[in-house]
Amino acid sequence: MIPRTATTTSPEETRRLGASMAAGLEPGDVVLLVGGLGAGKTTFVQGVAEALEVTDDVTSPTFTLCQIYRGRLTLLHADLWRLERLAEVIDLALDEGLEEGGVLLVEWGEGAEPLFGKDCLVVTFEPGAAQSERRVTFSARGERFAARMEVA
Repeated sequence: MIPRTATTTSPEETRRLGASMAAGLEPGDVVLLVGGLGAGKTTFVQGVAEALEVTDDVTSPTFTLCQIYRGRLTLLHADLWRLERLAEVIDLALDEGLEEGGVLLVEWGEGAEPLFGKDCLVVTFEPGAAQSERRVTFSARGERFAARMEVA
């Protein structure tokens, strides 16, 4: 499967890209978001939340580690930036929200890869040529997303 790549040139475009991806989310989906500080991860999640009909303000969960938002699907929004060990990630019990039919989006998702990396979508954010430009690459891991991306 060849990863799909998009380029956004503003926060609004990054939110729209998140909303576009959200249309295909299903209960139990895991999306790992990878990229540096200020790369657009939270902005992307805001677009996902809007498309999932979440009415609360979505902010970075850096200090709370995980936020839960109710919408068409329950959105679990985690941020692993402050966690240093896999045991700390396991202690968050993110899989429990998935078992209840939620979707999980994880900023600094590389920290959750040992737990969820076999069947997830990895979304990588890289800086583009201009300051506001982002290159966003979608890579399916496992069968769950691969089939959906082939028909998309």
